[in-house]
Amino acid sequence: MPSYELFVVLRQMSRPELVSALKRTAESILDKGGIIRRLQNLGSRALPYKISEQGLVHREGTYFAINFDAAPGKLSDLKEEFGRDVDIIRRNIYKMEEPEKYECTLHEEMLPPAYRKDVQEMIEIAKKKQKPKYNYNSGLDYYPFQK
Repeated sequence: MPSYELFVVLRQMSRPELVSALKRTAESILDKGGIIRRLQNLGSRALPYKISEQGLVHREGTYFAINFDAAPGKLSDLKEEFGRDVDIIRRNIYKMEEPEKYECTLHEEMLPPAYRKDVQEMIEIAKKKQKPKYNYNSGLDYYPFQK
């Protein structure tokens, strides 16, 4: 199952109501066969602009990020369910990309440029692309092109 990240903005409410809204959100993910990896509270703050949702105007919200694994076919059901929840102002689900694997090449980069592999490869490519120069010993006693 691929990993996803759900960003949720909940309306401003008391702590017990906030806990129940998060439980509903988490239970809906679990009911659809998902696995919650991490729940992160990003804090309460003023919204960047006023948002009208469920017939109410909101100016403040509480931000949460939930990392979870779920089947791709269940995402539309989750989006629909979150859209009907009166406590959720905004919701977005993003697919998390796998971190790119790389090797540390610091020891090679600390070498002087003449000894680095990539610089030596560039020098070899440049040597192959050099055009042959005019050979003055071509049998002609004059230079056929203007100087």
